[in-house]
Amino acid sequence: MIRRLYDWLMRLAAHPRSLWAMAGVSFAESSFFPIPPDAMLVPMVLARPERAWVLAGVCTAASVVGGLFGYAIGYFLYETLGQFLISIYGYEDKFDAFRAAYNEWGLWIILIKGMTPIPYKLVTIASGLTQFDLVVFFLASVATRGVRFFLVAALLRQFGPPIREFVERYLTAVTTAFLVLVIGGIVAARYVI
Repeated sequence: MIRRLYDWLMRLAAHPRSLWAMAGVSFAESSFFPIPPDAMLVPMVLARPERAWVLAGVCTAASVVGGLFGYAIGYFLYETLGQFLISIYGYEDKFDAFRAAYNEWGLWIILIKGMTPIPYKLVTIASGLTQFDLVVFFLASVATRGVRFFLVAALLRQFGPPIREFVERYLTAVTTAFLVLVIGGIVAARYVI
């Protein structure tokens, strides 16, 4: 099953509309969707390393725009949609403490959490909820998301063939490690917030 999913992702990576699909996932992940865009970025760069910079740029831009949507959820819709999204991830009991910390350390929280597997949507919603400075939020999001996605693209572009061979040889272990990382980020966020 994992091999079929991997083969499907590699075929999708070569599809003419794959860039739009990755942009959609990247946008959604920054505001409400649980799957990180790396799930599409990695196979797309492995399949087309010559497009690594374009892919990282689209991923970054869509993530930042999605982050602005998450900010709007926190700013305008926290009482309805924002609380619902926070409760889905099981953070409602710790979110008030996170909001207090955010008022003091907001910029550092954006910079650090934007590069980790901790769900970025928590940062975007919290930024809107605390009415964090929108320009600083935007610039920090561009920096942190850009570093994350361009670093992934650069590593895959530079070391792509051996990485692709490793991934294909140990696909189950790599997939498991990726899922552990994503789930670990969500669990870590529950204890950090």
